[in-house]
Amino acid sequence: MTVSELWPWLLLAGLGAFHGLNPAMGWLFAVALGVHRQSASAVVRAVPAIAIGHAASIALVAGALVAAGLLVDSHSVRMATGAGLVAWAAWHFLYGHRHRVRVGMRTGLVGLALWSFLMATAHGAGLMIVPALMPLCTTEGALPGMAAGRSAVMTLAAVGVHTVAMLAATSIAALAVYRWVGLGILRSAWINVDLLWTLVLLATGVLLLVL
Repeated sequence: MTVSELWPWLLLAGLGAFHGLNPAMGWLFAVALGVHRQSASAVVRAVPAIAIGHAASIALVAGALVAAGLLVDSHSVRMATGAGLVAWAAWHFLYGHRHRVRVGMRTGLVGLALWSFLMATAHGAGLMIVPALMPLCTTEGALPGMAAGRSAVMTLAAVGVHTVAMLAATSIAALAVYRWVGLGILRSAWINVDLLWTLVLLATGVLLLVL
């Protein structure tokens, strides 16, 4: 496998880890759930549900990308995605902090998965990974002439790689904070991840538009 073929997979894994380290994507809720129930097992059970919801949101965007790639050229898809990312970044900067999806500490795993799906969708997590998905899942990408069935397989593989990386990062962050670090790190040493997230969305959108 050449570097040009490998980089989308590495980018998918890297973005998965980045999503997993973002407290808004779920590990903070998993820790809070563990603290509320006084149980480390509650943290462990929460993480897969969070990953499933996140994967569903990513898969929705990936499926839309494949469908669009079968109907229009990749340049149009790239331009539309870039404009969407820039617009999403602007919305998130201006209004994102006012619209939080709230779930109680008594929610079950299904409710937690639904919360994760809504959070990932509201944060534009699926849009962020489009640059990595395009060369893998569109007909004019790294594998020219790819049939729709092949595109679907590659899409599932891409979502899987991203989700596994996200699951690993979320698990490590949640268990580390619950067992050793403590939530005090959010007050003393944690960076403004929401602002970083918005900047990444904006930068990704601009790159898609100009490259």
